[in-house]
Amino acid sequence: MRLKFGKRRATDDGLEVTEERGMRVLHLGSRAIQSAMRVSRPWDLELAYTRAMMGFLMFNPMPQDVLMIGLGGGSLAKFIRRQRPQTRITAVEIDPRVIAAARTHFELPADDDTLRVIEADGALYVRQHPGSADVILLDGFDAGNQVEALATQTFYAACRRVLKPGGVLVVNLWGRDGDFAEYFARLTRVFDGELGWISVQDKTNVIVFAFAEPDAAARLDAARPQLADLSKRWGLDLRGFARDFQWAAGIAPLLE
Repeated sequence: MRLKFGKRRATDDGLEVTEERGMRVLHLGSRAIQSAMRVSRPWDLELAYTRAMMGFLMFNPMPQDVLMIGLGGGSLAKFIRRQRPQTRITAVEIDPRVIAAARTHFELPADDDTLRVIEADGALYVRQHPGSADVILLDGFDAGNQVEALATQTFYAACRRVLKPGGVLVVNLWGRDGDFAEYFARLTRVFDGELGWISVQDKTNVIVFAFAEPDAAARLDAARPQLADLSKRWGLDLRGFARDFQWAAGIAPLLE
């Protein structure tokens, strides 16, 4: 499907692309921003929560296989591809309109040896591909709401099985969602409490990091001396992420 993009706006049954002052934005069934791209720098991460999701670099600075559940405009895929082209990226997106918009309006490149975009149900895909990813980036929203099928305990358990040894699941949650506490509890149960989180823009987004193995705290401590160089290499404030990083035991303020 190819959308017809006008000077300011293109729409397709609830999917809307707008552009103003050089910023192109994707909406899907609501005013919530699904993806944003500065036209002059299409590979940058414009949204704060997407930059925070890249905090997995504090634990694995050289991932070989990244699985994305939910494509949006492809911002994370483009960023990783530019910064570390040898990383293999698989993005699973159930909505063909989103894939079309990412390719037509957000400069997501065509598939090749290191990038695959698959039109499929992410919940089904993870059950079929155990042991296939170092990192899972889960950003599953529809019309501004968390996709329930991508937030069940069964789904989180399937994600854990997808992870290779030392792997990490990174989940974008809406901090003010009425079910936030339940989603966090499900992740805690599945990952045996091996969780951390970063709050973005006063709880608008809470980025949760769930670890397949119980050595994440030691890995973060070991990485701290290298975070300045790593931040410069990736163009991210990883030192700031490390400073703001909280472990699961500190979740109580978010549940109040």
